[in-house]
Amino acid sequence: MLEPNQFEEDEAWVVFQLNDAPVRTEQDGDFNCIALMDAASGFIFGTAFVSVAQAEPSVFEVRKLFNSCSERSGGTPATLLLPKGQFQTTFPSEAKRRGITAVHVHETELSALTSEATQGFREHMQGGRA
Repeated sequence: MLEPNQFEEDEAWVVFQLNDAPVRTEQDGDFNCIALMDAASGFIFGTAFVSVAQAEPSVFEVRKLFNSCSERSGGTPATLLLPKGQFQTTFPSEAKRRGITAVHVHETELSALTSEATQGFREHMQGGRA
């Protein structure tokens, strides 16, 4: 299992889905909330809401997310960690374009990095109920 103390700040970023269940809206349908986070600090640089009908964010959304995150962090990481079987196209492609190595790992390997954020999102969406 990957742990935050295995990384230096801005060494690796993690892409993951914050929500367990779709975020429902009356007007626009159901969405997943995708986050881009620093592996060492747990700081979430940015998020994107993506329709559940899409497997992953569009190229435009991913570039916007990377740009926002690069501005906030002051640079880019050497590695982008992604859950295996998810985000197969746009994130790895954009990472490569920026000189970042994309690495797919089992979601269980990422849980120590992402569990606090997903728990916080869950509590927020449920109005404080866990």
